[in-house]
Amino acid sequence: MANGNAVTLVGNITRDPELRFTNTGQATASFGLAVNRRWQNRQTQEWEEATSFFDVVCWREMAENAAESLSRGSRVIVTGRLEQRSWETPDGDKRSKVEVVADEIGPSIRWATAQVTKNERRGPSDGGSSGGGSARGGAPSTGAAAESQGYGYSEEPF
Repeated sequence: MANGNAVTLVGNITRDPELRFTNTGQATASFGLAVNRRWQNRQTQEWEEATSFFDVVCWREMAENAAESLSRGSRVIVTGRLEQRSWETPDGDKRSKVEVVADEIGPSIRWATAQVTKNERRGPSDGGSSGGGSARGGAPSTGAAAESQGYGYSEEPF
């Protein structure tokens, strides 16, 4: 990750990953992540807590694996980069949000166990997704920049 735009978060998934496919058949999944912070107030000696909420987006095989493996309540570690996305509502209002585009997602085994199952390697001829439709309909408008990221087939993930 270049330009100092790197983030690592540890938190709990707030909603099941939603798997969609772009109109070119590219898999993408998104889910919410709650990150808790706890500290002791120096004046009162009481413990205080704050929760931050983040939207996490992942692509390709990671998106399909996330949709199959992760669910609400799971504790995960996410590394990636922050990316701002802008769009216009049907009423003409301009909106934008900052999302975490994940490079890696893994289970946190601090208070739980996990079993990892390696997927069969996919080659360029395998396509990467089974069809171009979406079970939930629609495609996110994240732009070509997010779609162009990813890993080459020559990289060994394990």
